[in-house]
Amino acid sequence: MSEQSPNPGEPAGSGDGAAPSEDGMTLGGRRRRSITRNTAVMASGTAVSRALGLIRNALLVAAIGVNAAAANAYDIANRLPNAMFAILAAGVLNAVLVPQIVRAFSRPDGKRTVDRILTIGTVISLVVTVIATIMAQVWVNLYTHDWPPELLALATAFSYWCIPQLFFYCLYTLLGQVLNAREQFGPFMWAPVLNNVVSITGLLIYLGVFGQYITGADDLTVWTPGRIALLAGVATLGIAAQALILLVPLVRGGYHWRWQWRGPKGELSGIGTIAAWSLAAVVLEQVGVTFVTRVAAQAQVLPDGSIDPTIAGNAAYFQALSLYIVPHSLVTISLVTAMYTAMARHAAARDTAGLRSDLSQGLRSAGVFTVFATVAMIVVSQYLVRVALPTATLAEVQSVSAVMIAMTLGLVPLGATVLFKRLYFALEDARAIFVMQIPMSIAWVGTAYAVMAFADARWWTVGVGLGLAVSNYTGMLLRAGGLRRRLGGLDGRRVLTVHAKAVVGALAAGVIGWLALKAAPDVATLRGWSGFFIAGACTAGAGIVMLAVYGAVLKALRVRELDAVAGPLMRRLPGRR
Repeated sequence: MSEQSPNPGEPAGSGDGAAPSEDGMTLGGRRRRSITRNTAVMASGTAVSRALGLIRNALLVAAIGVNAAAANAYDIANRLPNAMFAILAAGVLNAVLVPQIVRAFSRPDGKRTVDRILTIGTVISLVVTVIATIMAQVWVNLYTHDWPPELLALATAFSYWCIPQLFFYCLYTLLGQVLNAREQFGPFMWAPVLNNVVSITGLLIYLGVFGQYITGADDLTVWTPGRIALLAGVATLGIAAQALILLVPLVRGGYHWRWQWRGPKGELSGIGTIAAWSLAAVVLEQVGVTFVTRVAAQAQVLPDGSIDPTIAGNAAYFQALSLYIVPHSLVTISLVTAMYTAMARHAAARDTAGLRSDLSQGLRSAGVFTVFATVAMIVVSQYLVRVALPTATLAEVQSVSAVMIAMTLGLVPLGATVLFKRLYFALEDARAIFVMQIPMSIAWVGTAYAVMAFADARWWTVGVGLGLAVSNYTGMLLRAGGLRRRLGGLDGRRVLTVHAKAVVGALAAGVIGWLALKAAPDVATLRGWSGFFIAGACTAGAGIVMLAVYGAVLKALRVRELDAVAGPLMRRLPGRR
């Protein structure tokens, strides 16, 4: 999986970092808030968005299934704009936007520079989107292998509706970066809520018109142009709403975007080199994504071209990924986004001590959360999948759960690699990211194809998830080594001590949670909506028990980072101040 995701996955935003004082002034004269408050604002928006996203995915499964032909076709089509976004927006725009915008807002005439960045970025995004949409069939063929012609045709038809999302993803990123640089963090993380509301509404209309998917009913001739347009068109409409709504807080905050194509010579100096290396790194990453997607897409295909519904394919991989990314986006991404502007300021001032302090704080705070999330998600995996996909069959629940567990093994290093990557961008060293991406991609693709070569087809997509975890560990070690040399250390002993204590607490919590679930009904007996509510109660009950045990152990071990993560989140609950 790409580290980037515009929904919001990993928006490489800017933000406040080293916990400045709340009465200080930030860029453009706006008041600066502490990193914990900024993180809490973003985490709350992400939490609501992810909750609605789970509802959206549940409705999508009700509409087209999981291990079904149409589900796989739709997944490929919906994957394309995300992969292209990673290359165009996350690979190029994010690598250069924040440092340039931070510098611009520190100058009296900086608004014109920001206007120019928005203008050029929007035009490039529109041109690339038009070309990519025209080439839809080429992309579908690239991501699939041995699919029958009718399934390829359906995926291509979906793609013509889905690829235009690319333009709105890029616009969302461009506008969001300006908002974050002005420390208007909330809208960027809350905008995806509107996207999910639009998508949920569209899926409810679809289910009302065409009904629920029936397992085994894979007649592709039922997919008329109108049916395709309703399913995929509403998805694109949701992304458009997510992007365009950001214009409202931008204008209300006092920023009025004016078209600005030209500027002084050298105004955007350095962008070309940084963007080129960033683009190369993300292209390399997406080459790996293409290879592993072909593995997952091929796993279900039988010699006669039919689909085995008991085996996880690329659509099941997407569902597993949607669950795996929740804890990462809930806290880690909110934290990184809130720290990035401070990192850029420290880098511009050559403040190595400040960078090292920011990095240590981020690694410790994120680790306290992701270590627990890793163990908890593994313990409740099948119950969690049943809650997320209430209409899925038992075979589909088990297949998605297996893939999610494999991915989750790499959740902790994912947070670290993203934080390391942001620091490299703050240092404007995109070349190092490219070089380190080579072994990361090799690790992912190599693991996936090794499993494909030596294991039964039902394990192929699990191998893709495991390869993602291996890639995350590879990236964490390489990027940590590079930054350790550049920063004169990473406060490693302190960071590792916190992680070790978190592992002790998480394992203790996991054992208690596992024992608690031994008394719960077996997942195989949970069917229909009654099964959904029972699975939800089991997941919530085990989660609360594990969280209580984890918190008690960390308190006993005097892990102060627990308060830093939980405090601001708790204060944003209703009735808390």
